Amino acid sequence: MIVAFSVTPLGVGEDVGEYVADAVRVVRESGLPNRTDAMFTSIEGESWDEVMDVVKRAVAAVEARAPRVSLVLKADIRPGVTDGLTSKVETVERHLAAEQ
Repeated sequence: MIVAFSVTPLGVGEDVGEYVADAVRVVRESGLPNRTDAMFTSIEGESWDEVMDVVKRAVAAVEARAPRVSLVLKADIRPGVTDGLTSKVETVERHLAAEQ
């Protein structure tokens, strides 16, 4: 499964990058395939428990320093698929290249 999530500290001012970095650090240290862009961090794992444990720990890292935390989460649950973070993007790129 792939989970894309965004964790945002509230009540800490406008510059939240250092708080978000705490969450991303947890994800990267998990060892699971992941990718971070300007809006979301995506993480891929074999099970709900595996992926949601990392999300929960990422939220806790932000929660430790912020009085309030917002979490947005989207999940693609597709048993048996691996390397979805890469293969989904490659499929789109292949279709774009075919149109040129």
